[in-house]
Amino acid sequence: MDDERIIKLLCTYDADVTKKYFYSYCRRAYHIFDRKYNLHSKAGMDFYSLAHEYYLHLMKHQFKPLLDKPDNVPLSTWMTRGFHFVVLDALKEYNREFDGKTLSDSGTVLDYVRSSDHEEGLLLQVADAVAAHYGSDRIMQAIAHMVLYAGFKQKEAAAQFGLTPSAVNQRVKKMMDEVVIPFVIENYGHGIYYGKTVTPSCGMTPRYMGGAIYADMDMAVMEETERNMDMRRITPAMVTSLKPNEVFVFGSNLDGWHGGGAARAAYKNFGAVWGQGVGLQGQSYAIPTMQGGVETIKPYVDEFITFAKQHPEQNFLVTPIGCGIAGFTPEEIAPLFEEAKELENVWLPESFLDC
Repeated sequence: MDDERIIKLLCTYDADVTKKYFYSYCRRAYHIFDRKYNLHSKAGMDFYSLAHEYYLHLMKHQFKPLLDKPDNVPLSTWMTRGFHFVVLDALKEYNREFDGKTLSDSGTVLDYVRSSDHEEGLLLQVADAVAAHYGSDRIMQAIAHMVLYAGFKQKEAAAQFGLTPSAVNQRVKKMMDEVVIPFVIENYGHGIYYGKTVTPSCGMTPRYMGGAIYADMDMAVMEETERNMDMRRITPAMVTSLKPNEVFVFGSNLDGWHGGGAARAAYKNFGAVWGQGVGLQGQSYAIPTMQGGVETIKPYVDEFITFAKQHPEQNFLVTPIGCGIAGFTPEEIAPLFEEAKELENVWLPESFLDC
């Protein structure tokens, strides 16, 4: 369907066109700006909140921003620009709301993290920061994901590892003091957008019109960014929904206990079966990563690649398997997916592609 027809139908509130084109273009824009501004970790900056705000803006102005699209600019690029205006306004409001927030003790930090954990993004970041810090301590990594991210109580975590609750409590206190509190204060207490002016790049010069932030954007740069995203086939940082032909690929354990991280998301949202640790299940595909070293993961990755080749009609969104509770690094896991980079129906995490 050509752009002119899409805009005409959007102006008539056509539900199918709105779902197929408006939200898909917004999703692409969100992925671009999430990489730039780390949106998913900020309260009120999830995809649906921003897309809804953009749609209300278009309705308020009777879709004139779309009707004013230059003939030589693709609608997807024009809407990405419009979505960026919404992002910048939302960041400005976010700065005002959270500027000056004091984060000094464990209780305050955890309350802040949990209240800001839209789409589970911030909790996972914190748990991953702990895992990265204690690279050789698998138990500490596991406790971090179980207690901070998966929601286990300290007594339950203790039972899993044969430790006393007191021992787990000491470890939790240690990780809070050494990693979690410094991480949150550095990145969110007075971080990138706290009390600072948002300075866009890519040739954009901000200006104010009617109280809202607007920008002059180099369209060629934006189009190139979109093309690069598609060509590299990068798995989004946060996958909250799937198209009918998409499959969520996550790291699991052989017992199929999908208790934390991407496995928990697969179990809650994408049809993963409790007790099934390998292969396709619903709209998800499990690759075991908890049974040993990298060499024990490779056969299951090879099996997945063969499966993906046999099902070209499906697109597989691979998450950073093994790089959470399993404790591996992207440098260790990425080489296993070297062959998958050539498959047009496999998306890989940016951290894998960068390796």
